[in-house]
Amino acid sequence: MRGARWTPWLYLAPALLLLAGLLVYPVYQLGLISFLEYTQAQVSGGEPTTFQGLGNYQELFSDSQFWQVLLATVLFAAACVTATLLVGCALAVLLTRVRAVPRLALMLAALGAWATPAITGSTVWVFLFDPDFGPVNKVLGLGDHSWTYGRYSAFTLVLLEVVWCSFPFVMVTVYAGLRAIPSEVLEAAALDGASHWRTWRSVTAPILRPILVVVTIQSVIWDFKVFTQIYVMTGGGGIAGQNLVLNVYAYQKAFASSEYSLGSAIGVVMLVLLLGVTLVYLRLMRREGREL
Repeated sequence: MRGARWTPWLYLAPALLLLAGLLVYPVYQLGLISFLEYTQAQVSGGEPTTFQGLGNYQELFSDSQFWQVLLATVLFAAACVTATLLVGCALAVLLTRVRAVPRLALMLAALGAWATPAITGSTVWVFLFDPDFGPVNKVLGLGDHSWTYGRYSAFTLVLLEVVWCSFPFVMVTVYAGLRAIPSEVLEAAALDGASHWRTWRSVTAPILRPILVVVTIQSVIWDFKVFTQIYVMTGGGGIAGQNLVLNVYAYQKAFASSEYSLGSAIGVVMLVLLLGVTLVYLRLMRREGREL
């Protein structure tokens, strides 16, 4: 019996060792550097590293720009998650109401957007909204209007691209959940005179709650750590850093300013925040498992 208890861990051991090498050691190095004075001089081996303790975190938390970037990151991620869920859920419902050919076409188009690499999609969107050659300005009659010049217009442009490449996951997942709902339940709601919105709010959404929790938490994690879209579409964070988010801010600190210790401290802060979101996700999943 004792041997049987350890058998699952023996099967998991190769995967756990691989994860330890790919995740645990880099996280350890990230945390270690965040407690040191680590600049270009230390990278070049010219000077020994100096232990700073919490000095890097004190410097980071006393920087007003950090709090501005953190607030911008939270608001931007919240807007992306909300828009992604609305678009994904609406299209999932639409998939249940159209015929096979339109449904297949929509699924293929969505999966094509999902499969497009982030840097490729970002480059295409920049071209579409280019003030000189982009077709969007010509169709809308905006002339040489630059979408990436203003802070809010640039964030809006990036939001559209993030939603475009993220909604297929929500759409496919919610669609699978909708197909699993017994038709008798929806028929009973229709016979009771419930509208489409009332049926979704009172019948469909509660049944899909575990799925909606999963896609919401995963969308929060993905959108909170957006890097490629912001970096490519705003030229590294926008004019004077007006479109910085935490991931790009950490990159600028570490590689543009050679302040690797501050960049690592920002990475640790992001890690702690995302671990908090993950713990909430796991707790909700355990609660849903008990209720089911």
